[in-house]
Amino acid sequence: MSSVIASTRLSVLDRSRTREGYDGAAALRDTVRLAQELETLGYHRFWVSEHHSVPGVAGSAPTVLAAAVAAATSTIRVGTGGVMLPNHQPLVVAEQFGVLESLFPGRIDMGLGRSVGFTDGIRRALGRDKKDAEDFAGQLEELLGWFTGEQTAHPQVHAHPAEGLRVPPFLLATGEGAQIAAAAGLPLVIGDIRGRERMLAAIDRYRLDFRPSPWSEQPYVVVSGTVVVAATEAEGRRLLMPEAWALAYSRTHGVFPPLAPPERIEELTMTERERGFYESGLRGHIAGTQEQVADALEAVVKDSGADEVLVTTSTYDRAALLDSFRRLAGIAGLTSCDA
Repeated sequence: MSSVIASTRLSVLDRSRTREGYDGAAALRDTVRLAQELETLGYHRFWVSEHHSVPGVAGSAPTVLAAAVAAATSTIRVGTGGVMLPNHQPLVVAEQFGVLESLFPGRIDMGLGRSVGFTDGIRRALGRDKKDAEDFAGQLEELLGWFTGEQTAHPQVHAHPAEGLRVPPFLLATGEGAQIAAAAGLPLVIGDIRGRERMLAAIDRYRLDFRPSPWSEQPYVVVSGTVVVAATEAEGRRLLMPEAWALAYSRTHGVFPPLAPPERIEELTMTERERGFYESGLRGHIAGTQEQVADALEAVVKDSGADEVLVTTSTYDRAALLDSFRRLAGIAGLTSCDA
């Protein structure tokens, strides 16, 4: 057990990835079951994501899915990683989280992102445009104001039952967003751990520019990325294959597909371009045996000074995925890892 990792909160973001041979409903049920398993293992929080019109992701309505997860669990914190604020009216987002917090008091997190729809067609379907992300700081200020009752954009309008509730907000960022989190005085969720130098530079700027707020008195950093633990290094690499191929396929075909089993990927004849993206997708993650992962993860935590690690691993084999999370819980010495 690593003392550094043991003193760092460990959480999971599940993107409800669809798999070949299984539909979206199965992916959503898998997400709920995984949350139950991770609660037993002692993980700190469990988040779900927002994606629209992506064949490989079933999680399109994160607050709805978060409600299902929270209803199926009892102690683990539940939230979103994240609700993409430019896709929604801040009032509606506040109302949704107000309902969640009212139903599951003290367990709900509000993770927020600044992305808009992936393509022009999706953005049009959402009634949004790329420029809607440009005023993210203003949208964020309005959203938080619905909870405090201090928003001024819409006088005499109130967000019920959100007003007066304290739902912890987190800001998802890759670079520029870290400055917005610092200015707003919010906890920062940053990835990917593969881009180490860029990530560390953004974290340094965030801590330097952080302004205490009613939401957070001091900087709080959550680093995110893929972490895979297996019996052997080769097995760890095998678990990375489905996501790496999905990424390669999306970069060469414009569509992010369901996860394929490793044995099918091994039989594929890839173009040179596909192979390049695929091999790139296998590199830079934290993957391997428990000893290898403990060393790599400890280095990330030490370098970043992270308060928490948010694991975002996806793979085709659900049993192997759960085994990886069990092994990771053992590395971290989670209190319930033997349950």
